[in-house]
Amino acid sequence: MKYRYIILLGERLNRSADYTLQLDRLLRAEGMICKLESASARVFASAGAPSLAIAGHGLLIGQVFTKDGQPISQRLDIDGSVGELASRLLQSIWGDYLAILVGRDDSSAITLLREPSGAVPCVYSLVDGEGFITSDISLAVDLGLYRREVNWEAIAHGLNFPYLKTARTALRHVSELLPGSMLTCRGKDVSTSSAWSPWRFVERDVRHKDPRVAAEDVRAAVSSVVGALSAGDGKFVVELSGGLDSSVVATCLRHASLRTTFCTMVMPVSGTDERPYARLVTDALGQELFPVQVGFDNVHLEFPVPRSSVVPAISIPQNATNEAWEVAGIQYGVDCFFSGGGGDTVFCYLKTAAPAADAFRERGVMAGIAAIEDLAALHRCTVFKAGRLAFKKRLRRPRTAWKEDRTLLNRACLTTVSEHHPWMDAPPGALPGDCEKIHDLIGTQLFRETALRGAKHSTHFPLLSQPVMEACLKVPTWMWIADGQNRAVARQAFADRLPQSILDRRSKGSYLGYMAAIYLRNKLKMHEFLEEGELCAHDLLDHSALADFFAKDLAPRDLSFLRIFDLCAAENWVRQQGHDLP
Repeated sequence: MKYRYIILLGERLNRSADYTLQLDRLLRAEGMICKLESASARVFASAGAPSLAIAGHGLLIGQVFTKDGQPISQRLDIDGSVGELASRLLQSIWGDYLAILVGRDDSSAITLLREPSGAVPCVYSLVDGEGFITSDISLAVDLGLYRREVNWEAIAHGLNFPYLKTARTALRHVSELLPGSMLTCRGKDVSTSSAWSPWRFVERDVRHKDPRVAAEDVRAAVSSVVGALSAGDGKFVVELSGGLDSSVVATCLRHASLRTTFCTMVMPVSGTDERPYARLVTDALGQELFPVQVGFDNVHLEFPVPRSSVVPAISIPQNATNEAWEVAGIQYGVDCFFSGGGGDTVFCYLKTAAPAADAFRERGVMAGIAAIEDLAALHRCTVFKAGRLAFKKRLRRPRTAWKEDRTLLNRACLTTVSEHHPWMDAPPGALPGDCEKIHDLIGTQLFRETALRGAKHSTHFPLLSQPVMEACLKVPTWMWIADGQNRAVARQAFADRLPQSILDRRSKGSYLGYMAAIYLRNKLKMHEFLEEGELCAHDLLDHSALADFFAKDLAPRDLSFLRIFDLCAAENWVRQQGHDLP
């Protein structure tokens, strides 16, 4: 892990002579160095973890840049209260970092700020202000500070409200500091608060009015972020899918093409071969495209999950592709990967009538009618149908709760109320499209936990960086469907860099065929895996519904089998926790 750290809080871990000496020895054996010491805490980080002093106020772990993409390697000279420091960090820098701030007037208080992209993990276990905060729960396990125990209520909640990241993890007594949030520890008082909210960037006073200016802003943000993350002499793989998002990232790496290996996944199922489109991009860059073969040999129902994992996240197909990418990384001798992951969300690929409803509410009748025409062209339906759906969306209150999925679950074990996420707190009068795109943005917070490339490789998600999220949030939803195109502003932003066939492409090859093939090949094993597993042992699954599901044949275009992958991911994660007891 690139940014490995642990923070010890409280008297027992920092002032008990014998115990402290024992912990220090264990930490040194793990290659951890004390980077900061305050009245109540000690901060240890791995020797290779980049860090930056915040003069007189604390420490920043990670890699940071100025707003124009210049790396910051010297100390940060900023001043103010803890709240002011957090605000200035979020306004003046960006990057992959966790800021650790010590109170100026109260040195026993410590505050952590996790930047909005969430690239640096942060989980904690604190009781009355005593305990630990870390990037890697396995470090706390190895130090004897924590013993793994599954939180079955959290497992049930995660299956009932899939893809919702919350502060509660699937390990008992372990919480996560969510991206864009602050954790403040002052004696026995421990609290969290929101420091960065996407809602600030959809407000009327910051929204773009001119599509050309919006496109220029998006282009500048993406280009600057990709350029900053790729600076230096490291080598990397670019994961090309043949679609718009990864192509945008790839074309921004033109300056570093000699250090770049461009790869695309190739699967043994029709409809998944994206090489013709991916090759358009590499040909334009004067580079070669390399295939990454993903077959069925490395498809496993039970597989190791990272010891740092605190929630079920990796499915059976995802594990197979992760292993294939890891092999590619080793084969090509690279340091990291670049992914266009999150592009559909950040570039506002909404599949509802919300953009037209937003245009009506904010810009009036003429703008609304124009958006309805764009909506009809985008979805290839009649203007009448697009208008009816837009008016229906406009009149209906935006959904604020996370979507529930009780499929195959034992309803007696479920709660109907989802855990809270601060980005779900929509202000009064929020537009339907803004609600939908910010809900989708919450869903991307699991991406980093699913797209793992092995212990030796990190993955950059430039489209989920703070500058790109902010630039894209400022673009009204109806601008993203201009001229009947999805992600229209991104297309306009990079129109002079991308091959015309990529710009004009309205759809993309799907990996659903590969996933369906995995399901059909392993259907009986999956049924047995779940029936004899921990989820059933804890009465989380509906046995009869499960038996009925596996007994039926899949109809064409029936995607209900994807639910089985979610259940198997949870089952596998739970089983793996028992393999790592201290």
